Amino acid sequence: MSVLDIMKSRRSVRRYKNKPIPEGTLNKVLEAARIAPSGKNFQPWKFIIVQDREKKEELAVASRNQSFIAQAPVVIVACGFPDKSYQHQGNYMKSWPIDVSIAVDHLMLMAWEEGLGTCWIGAFKEGEVKQILSIPDDVRVLALTPLGYPDEEPRDRGRKELNEIISYDEY
Repeated sequence: MSVLDIMKSRRSVRRYKNKPIPEGTLNKVLEAARIAPSGKNFQPWKFIIVQDREKKEELAVASRNQSFIAQAPVVIVACGFPDKSYQHQGNYMKSWPIDVSIAVDHLMLMAWEEGLGTCWIGAFKEGEVKQILSIPDDVRVLALTPLGYPDEEPRDRGRKELNEIISYDEY
């Protein structure tokens, strides 16, 4: 499958089979995140791989009670380091949210290629997630994603047409 085919076919998965992910497959998915680009190549991220059932259930509760999160064999928590990222993104912000997002996107696309489902989780209480996983105060949580073999065929939710989202030479 081409990269564009993977991008076009990837869907958010909210039902997972009770099937473990082989270590080699998990490492391949994590490697895709590791090699992602970042501002000044600072790589201001860390990924917490959660496999403990109790912790996954606590994370689901901290994520606005999205119980499907705990069904997956793995939950990946993407963290960023604001003070260890490029400080002048657009001359108005730190680059860590963009950098971590790119790495998570790499991870999700590789997961799909490997037959695994993911779902970007942005609805969570950061303080609770940090407490559950003993994340230090100076580290930020950007996203979570369950990771596992899909137990559903998610529907295509559609995308805007190209002419709706681009312009040439000026806004």
